[in-house]
Amino acid sequence: MSQQPTSNAANTAGVVSTNFIRNLIEADLAAGKHAARKWSGRPGPGPQQLAGTLDPARIRTRFPPEPNGYLHFGHAKSICLNFGLAQEYAGRCHLRFDDTNPEKEEQEYVDSIIDSVRWLGFSWDGPLADASAASETNLYYASDYFAWMIEFAEYLISSGHAYVDSQSADEMRASRGTLTNAGCDSPFRARSVAENMDLFKRMQQGEFPDGAHVLRARIDMAAANINLRDPAIYRIRHASHHNTGDRWCVYPMYTYAHPIEDALENISHSICTLEFADQRPFYDWLLERLAEGGLLQRPLPQQIEFSRLNLSYIVLSKRKLIQLVEERHVAGWDDPRLPTLVGARRRGYPAEGFRLFAERVGVSRSDSLIDYSLLEDSMREVLNASAERRVAVLDPLKLIIDNYPAGDSEDCFAPKHPLKPEAGTRAIPFARELWIEREDFMAEPSKGYHRLYPGNMARLRYAYVVRCTGFDRDDSGAVVAVHCDYLADSKSGSAGADSYKVKGNLHWLSVADACLAEVRLYDRLFAVPSPGARREGDPEGSERDFRADLNPDSMRVIRAWVEPALRNVEPEQCFQFERHGYFVADRVDSRVGAPVFNRTVTLRDSWSARPGQRK
Repeated sequence: MSQQPTSNAANTAGVVSTNFIRNLIEADLAAGKHAARKWSGRPGPGPQQLAGTLDPARIRTRFPPEPNGYLHFGHAKSICLNFGLAQEYAGRCHLRFDDTNPEKEEQEYVDSIIDSVRWLGFSWDGPLADASAASETNLYYASDYFAWMIEFAEYLISSGHAYVDSQSADEMRASRGTLTNAGCDSPFRARSVAENMDLFKRMQQGEFPDGAHVLRARIDMAAANINLRDPAIYRIRHASHHNTGDRWCVYPMYTYAHPIEDALENISHSICTLEFADQRPFYDWLLERLAEGGLLQRPLPQQIEFSRLNLSYIVLSKRKLIQLVEERHVAGWDDPRLPTLVGARRRGYPAEGFRLFAERVGVSRSDSLIDYSLLEDSMREVLNASAERRVAVLDPLKLIIDNYPAGDSEDCFAPKHPLKPEAGTRAIPFARELWIEREDFMAEPSKGYHRLYPGNMARLRYAYVVRCTGFDRDDSGAVVAVHCDYLADSKSGSAGADSYKVKGNLHWLSVADACLAEVRLYDRLFAVPSPGARREGDPEGSERDFRADLNPDSMRVIRAWVEPALRNVEPEQCFQFERHGYFVADRVDSRVGAPVFNRTVTLRDSWSARPGQRK
């Protein structure tokens, strides 16, 4: 009988949607597929902490990033899927660093990835959901298994399934064949087991320079799937590794290391994106050969592919993201416009919003382009429920209430959160001189304009009704101040408030009390849904430079006035600035007494209404 989902951290709405991966998992659990595995641990070097601790009857997934860059929005979908499934079915998800390429990996990336997974709300350690097992810590590195991978490679040599090839990279590429033409056997394919073993041992001892030899699996150079045409499994690299230092001068290829890692960790469902589907035959071939030799136990991990996240208005290519950073189109990997998780966090996107988004887009085997507005809507939904409200005036114009006593002030009260009365109210100081938004006054109003203009009345939200009596201009003719009288019996919440029916409702702040803040108005980094895509009229087969599609208005920095209570805001505190959108105190630059706010998302989607934006 299948285990039913317990809790679903990925689904804010509380409704678990089914998909083909959940169906596969439930079928496996119902059949008791993984209960037959008996893990005893292997002798020798390696992750001895695995021995006897991994409950084989439960599902195990993994999130296996390479520590050679920062995680992006596509990784968030994979994290939510793998960790979410493990939570739902009372299993475990491992965080494993596939650190098989020492030339591109750094501890900085390891630390950032760990921080991002935790920020998204997931953990790789602690007791199981039903508290039926002891606590586990499931943080691993491919480099923990290098000694085992050498042992397995030597078994493949001894059993005739691998050989050392001494061709150059160009020669190997030329002999590999094409999608329509079979490859050619290497002239070194017939080397004896003894010669292959000797060369591989000497490769490990550092006798040869980079590129002199590679270890290849011996499968079939005429295979229809090019990935089975004797793929390389080990190469020489004289490079220091972030985790093992100078211990090794040969390193496994990712496609060789990854299935071994899955098997050693008792991974039941190895979930990856569709570009790895063509690699699955080699994944299965390798594990079968090692199981035949008694080096791995059955049942073996099952690789399952799903479509990667394709989101409009962004690029997720690592090469393109590096270009944007190195060419200074953005301010760094944590620039709030960049689709990295460190950037998203700095922008104020809530982790819960990513979990909600991942559940809504679901998983399938079909590629599709998801409109960015779906991500923004997920963030709005979470922030609407969680963010307290505050007032900010982004384009200030002075309002002078001529009949309010000079030097006097009083508190007006506004709810901290209109959907949470239990949160209470906040005090906003009211005085004779106020800041209002410049767009809330027109000297010559257009038809249908209901805010301030000479002779008209409007309500100052949470305060009084005022009647506009005039305005001041500077020498250039620009309006610099608006004059009003207030109606003393019209204060919000008082008995007389309902006596006045006005259509305009204005936000305001006291000039004497408001806090000056830097506000960064972020928008989408690209101006078109598919950056770099060929457009109508472009030559056939041409490729556009994606950088030509950058949005010149993706960031605007202004000085604005905010409620005085925000003077002491803590970094990463989120608010809805009434009327303007959701904002977060910048986690890097904001300081007590000198707040800096980033706009997370507007109150409503404005992009869908822009002409020419949707294609």
